[in-house]
Amino acid sequence: MKKIIYLLAWIGLALASCSDESSLPIQPEIPAEPETPKDEPAPEKDYHQLPVLHVEGRYLKNEKGETVNLHGFTQTYSPFFNDNAWTNYDVQSCLSYNKRMVDGIVAAGWKFNFVRMHLDPYWSDDTSKPSVRYEGHERFSETRFRKYLDELFVPMAEYFVSKGMYVVMRPPGVCPNEAPYQGIEVGDSYQQFLLNVWNIVSQHPKVKNNTDIMFELANEPVNIKGTDGVYGSTSDACFANAKIYFQSIVDKIRSHCRNIIWVPGLAYQSQYAGYATHRIEGDNIGFAVHCYPGWYGSDAEKDSGEGIGSPTGGGYESFQRGWDKQVGPVAAIAPIMVTEIDWAPLKYDATWGKSITGEAGGKGFGANFKYIADNAGNVSWLFFTTRSHELAAFKDVPGTEGNYTFLNDPEACPWAMYHWFKEYAEGVTVNGEPERLELMGEQATRSLQMGGVHYLKVKAVYKDGTSRMVTAEATINSSDEQVLKVEPTGKLVAVAPGNATVTVTYRTAAGNSMQQTLQVTVVSPFVLTEDVFDPSIWEEGTFDETTRTLVTGTWGFGGWKYPGGLDLSGYRRLIVELGNDNECGVSFRLFDKDNYWSKPATYDFGQARSVVVDLQQMKDADGNRVDPSHLYIVGFWSNGGKPIVISSMKLE
Repeated sequence: MKKIIYLLAWIGLALASCSDESSLPIQPEIPAEPETPKDEPAPEKDYHQLPVLHVEGRYLKNEKGETVNLHGFTQTYSPFFNDNAWTNYDVQSCLSYNKRMVDGIVAAGWKFNFVRMHLDPYWSDDTSKPSVRYEGHERFSETRFRKYLDELFVPMAEYFVSKGMYVVMRPPGVCPNEAPYQGIEVGDSYQQFLLNVWNIVSQHPKVKNNTDIMFELANEPVNIKGTDGVYGSTSDACFANAKIYFQSIVDKIRSHCRNIIWVPGLAYQSQYAGYATHRIEGDNIGFAVHCYPGWYGSDAEKDSGEGIGSPTGGGYESFQRGWDKQVGPVAAIAPIMVTEIDWAPLKYDATWGKSITGEAGGKGFGANFKYIADNAGNVSWLFFTTRSHELAAFKDVPGTEGNYTFLNDPEACPWAMYHWFKEYAEGVTVNGEPERLELMGEQATRSLQMGGVHYLKVKAVYKDGTSRMVTAEATINSSDEQVLKVEPTGKLVAVAPGNATVTVTYRTAAGNSMQQTLQVTVVSPFVLTEDVFDPSIWEEGTFDETTRTLVTGTWGFGGWKYPGGLDLSGYRRLIVELGNDNECGVSFRLFDKDNYWSKPATYDFGQARSVVVDLQQMKDADGNRVDPSHLYIVGFWSNGGKPIVISSMKLE
């Protein structure tokens, strides 16, 4: 018994020696808090109704992979351009009027499948602020813009879509160019304005990722301050900054949505070549182009006044050359949308552009533009108008000679576009098999200067007297690509002296094959005849082919142009000899850029009558290499007013 008592006492002492912690009651283990499931974001509502379009290479395509070219018109929402159909920012009256116009346009039979919608500054301007310039951004009110985007622009866009038309939104107003501005500049207030506008639009729930709605980033940039600090519209320095300027806006939009974007060029949206080097990055991107009579070397009755055109042109070929130079480099990599174009005879004073429809491949503006666009295969375009009521009033009833009006004159754009757009929508009606195939303006043979370019114009002529241009449908081959290359749109490029046979084959709808051939002789790049040598590349000069005498204008330049690029890389040197003493500071110059204001390789004659050009070692004034594989302008500069006798030009 004592042993048991002692044992119990010992156990008690042992328990008493334990720490205080061990004497605390055991806490039950608390289970981990279960994770609250995160709310998934609500799925984005899909507002699109029309077939989904996307950019693939140089084309706009649908989901079936088919190429799509759109044809449309324009609407703006200022009462000034709409017969003052509403006042006092009356949204319902504006909507009612413009919807009636759309209904009338559709009822009139116009085959439009897109509209360029101006988000007009009439609605977003803060009128308490002073006006700095026409349709300027300086009075922009974000509050007003958001309000009327919701109440007016988006509802109007929805109405267009319900009528089967895609919508291309254009921001309020125009780019700054006149005083107090010299143009646009990276980081300027206008870039900030565009960033703000597109940040708002691209996040709107009914616009964001809605493939029925596209964006044209800006309207008519003219000049931009280049990386060299100089304002301009064609230089590499300008396009280096144009890429930076518009890339930031593209990136802002892409942070919110994937809608198709149309990027503007410079010089009122007529210059694009620099974008081929300074490419805008991203998907679903094309280029928005403007085109008026007199631009790109096209025919015009009257200059449109921007300072980038001419009241005269050279018919089709001059127009095609200008288009290839200014738009062609981006048309080769992306789709084109012409968002402003019109024309009509001067007597109507009804359009911005003053010219005639004319004939494809010949004189005139409209038919040649259509021919160029059709041959390119990736050009969407529209009727630029601020007069919707005229489209709604259109009647498909031919006018009579001497009694034509703006709407029914075949030489004005409404009549031509109405019927062309119907053909695009419904297909071309072909009246039987062609009777013959013609190469317009060609004889059996043609001489072409090395480095020169010529465009074939292929026409199918039918028994009923009608005809159709089929250049884009024909197969065109050269018997010797080392002498003469064939490029798209019937473009022949003279590569080296020699002879080649061009064969044109056209397969009819019935499967019959028709052919024509043309013998081409490629001659020296330095032909001294009046039809080839240009004495007025800069300033007005003269050239007498009999005596080979050039007289330039003051500080003028005469010589040769090579639209296809003259390749002299296979030659060692060029020896240029004069037949008289140098009395006017003559120099011989070679340009490897298709721009007279770029820096050439320059060789002064001084007191000598000859200069020797080492073609493999040419340098410009900055010591940069001038590349002999693609020369675009070659010739003579002088102080002017004195004869320059060109004795010989020898390639070795």
